Amino acid sequence: MDAAEAMRVNRALNKMSKLYRVAKARRLAALGLHPGQDVLLWLLAQEPSGMTVSELAARLGVEPPTATRSLARLEGGGWFRREPVPGDRRQVRILVTEAGHALVPGIEQVWAELAEETMGTAGDADRAVALAVLEQANDSLRGSVGDTVLSEE
Repeated sequence: MDAAEAMRVNRALNKMSKLYRVAKARRLAALGLHPGQDVLLWLLAQEPSGMTVSELAARLGVEPPTATRSLARLEGGGWFRREPVPGDRRQVRILVTEAGHALVPGIEQVWAELAEETMGTAGDADRAVALAVLEQANDSLRGSVGDTVLSEE
C-alpha cells in the first residue's frame, strides 16, 4: 500500500470511528446510557445468574478495576444489583434488574438503527463485502494487539 492510500484508509477509519461514536452516544442518551455502558448492560442481561466483576471484566476485555468503575457509573440507574457470592466474601455477583432488562430491547434497537444508518443505501452484496472486510480488519488488528481487546471503553 502506498503512502497516499494508507493516509486515505487512516482518515476514513478515524472519521468513521468518531462519527459512529457520536451517533451512538446521541441515541444511547435517550436511554440514559453512554457508549460502552450499552455493551456492559447487554452482556450482563445475557446471564440470568449474573456475573462477578472479574467475569464481566474478562468478557469485556478490560481489567477488573475498569469494570468496577463502569458499574459505578451505571449504579444510579437501578439497572443491576449486587449480591454476595457464597463462600467468597471478596466477590459480588452483578445481576440485571427488571429495569435493566427493560433497556435491552432499546439497546438492540439503537444498534440496529445505527447499523442500518451506517450501511446506508448499500445493497445486500455491498453490505456483505463491507462486513467481511471489517471483520477481516478486526481479525488482523486483534492479532497485533491481543484477543482480549474487545471493549469500547
